[in-house]
Amino acid sequence: MEERLQKLIAAAGLASRRHAEELIEAGEVTVNGEVVRELGTKADPARDHIKVRGRLINPLLEAREKVYVLLNKPRGYLTALSDPEGRPLVTQLVPPSLGRLHPVGRLDFNTEGLLILTNDGELTNHVTAARNHVRKVYEVKVKGVPTEEQVARLRRGMRLDDGARTAPAEIKMLDETKTNSWFEVVLQEGRNQQIRRMFDAIGHSVLKLRRVKIGPVKLEGLPVGKWRYLAPAEVARLKGGARAAKRGAKGEGGTTRRRRGGKQAGATGKKAERVGRGARSAGHGARGV
Repeated sequence: MEERLQKLIAAAGLASRRHAEELIEAGEVTVNGEVVRELGTKADPARDHIKVRGRLINPLLEAREKVYVLLNKPRGYLTALSDPEGRPLVTQLVPPSLGRLHPVGRLDFNTEGLLILTNDGELTNHVTAARNHVRKVYEVKVKGVPTEEQVARLRRGMRLDDGARTAPAEIKMLDETKTNSWFEVVLQEGRNQQIRRMFDAIGHSVLKLRRVKIGPVKLEGLPVGKWRYLAPAEVARLKGGARAAKRGAKGEGGTTRRRRGGKQAGATGKKAERVGRGARSAGHGARGV
């Protein structure tokens, strides 16, 4: 993400913003080898080489204190750092005092639920890289009631509308009515609008979608639109869990371990009746996604 140079210089701890502006005007700052004197100039430390009096400040920026935030993203917010259309951004839901944070992966504009924001690129790579097998758990409300054969297609992996093939997924029915049904979906990859496209492919469009878990981190207890810090133990488990899952997948020939049963995160209200083999009870919280 591009930011004003004086802000980046101050964030690196080399000068105050006012002093940083004086350094820029004095020609003491270069971006990719070119002297910059205009105060409005922006740069992206993830892409540009920024030097102050010949000193590269990118390592200083990377060494800043790491921040890890869990956000319960509402519908109607864009998982991005900027938007030319002026739509609301998830970064606007956390205080500016937390510094420059980026989302770990994405949730669609109309998808809600667990989203991690951080300035730690290492953790982002761990969570988003498919090779690390970090499980993402979603609760999905779809139109109609798919047949077992249709659900089996989702579990095996399938061709999407762009020709890409999805990896096998864990799909479990939670509840159904005459007009709708609720599923738990576990993915270890994150293609664009993947769950919506998967259910569209079998003729049952998604009505509501919420992510409730990433690796060992759960959403439970956090109201929509609110955030909290990740505990150090959660961060450690999230990083370590990705490595452990990767080793486990290799040791099992790449098969996916079955998720242990348990109460649905955030579920409330009366229990939903069991539907099909292997279905477990889930509260009406599943209906709210």
